[in-house]
Amino acid sequence: MQPIKTIRSTTVVMPSTNIDTDQIIPGRFLTTTTKEGLGEQLFADWRYDASGAIRPDFILNQPAAKGCRILVAGRNVGCGSSREHAPWALLDYGFLAVVSTEIADIFRNNSLKNGLLPVIVDEATHAWLLANPGAEVTIDLESTTLTLPDGRSVRFPIASFPRYCLLNGVDELGFLLAKDPAIRAYEARHAQ
Repeated sequence: MQPIKTIRSTTVVMPSTNIDTDQIIPGRFLTTTTKEGLGEQLFADWRYDASGAIRPDFILNQPAAKGCRILVAGRNVGCGSSREHAPWALLDYGFLAVVSTEIADIFRNNSLKNGLLPVIVDEATHAWLLANPGAEVTIDLESTTLTLPDGRSVRFPIASFPRYCLLNGVDELGFLLAKDPAIRAYEARHAQ
């Protein structure tokens, strides 16, 4: 994982509510155990028609979406079944953060464990973001703030351990492995 300190990007706005994990990455693409290439299948049923042709009217297929690192979604994003493939697909596409007023718990936890920052904002900030697609915003993980183009900042909640992991670019296993010398020393001191 790459450390996340500050994300400055224009936004892609998908105002739909209840965007579930099967819409983010349809179940037929869950046969892989690697993350690479899943970005091509992100929102596959919305991005491509039944023949596999690109739907030019879908936001991710439009030139304005290219290079955007922040997805602003409607309320209750990531609901549905638990699948790590959903944050994997978002990350492989290039997103680093998802912003909404409500992010499903399992999806939020899977995102945090895989390096995707879920940002929960208040209704007024969310409404502004939905009404201003393509706005350049700054997400600062160190201060846990999202700043709008006019300078207004709002705080977002994040627990200390996942925040530490994201800031340092380490997952839970990497965190534990880094503690190996201290664990071995403790075990040596308490050996029977």
